[in-house]
Amino acid sequence: MQSSSSESGADFEQLKKRWTALVKHFKDDPRVARLLNTRLGRYLSSHSFVALTALMFCAMAAVPVGLFVTFAVVTMMISAVGFVFCEAFLLFVGGLALLWVLSGIALFAIVASAVVNVLHVTTFSLLNRYYPHLTKKGVSEGEKTECETSTEKDSKAN
Repeated sequence: MQSSSSESGADFEQLKKRWTALVKHFKDDPRVARLLNTRLGRYLSSHSFVALTALMFCAMAAVPVGLFVTFAVVTMMISAVGFVFCEAFLLFVGGLALLWVLSGIALFAIVASAVVNVLHVTTFSLLNRYYPHLTKKGVSEGEKTECETSTEKDSKAN
């Protein structure tokens, strides 16, 4: 049991080092630094839930918007041949379809980022509680964990 805990701790540390190196690489990029120094960049840096929601929405909205633009160009080419009324109707229907798809994607992005954030908070809370030596803060020498202090209280009560 102890060896699997140390293996998972080593894996966690290795994953943390790779993640830290990747984040440092992105932050060192001058274009990213220039973006993070803007008002919007500072806001998104301090509000990770909003940033994750916006990122997921933009990534998932690219395909429907691209398809709609392609659809619009094709219908304009058809209208050049003489189908003006058909184009207006098709663009209206396509615009309504795009509105519904983007609304659904926005709702999904909000729900998915909420789930990811809940999992993130839960995972790190559990790690801090049961494996404090894996976190940066850890338990200092001489300090007692919450588990140790609660067992002392129980033994004093008996």
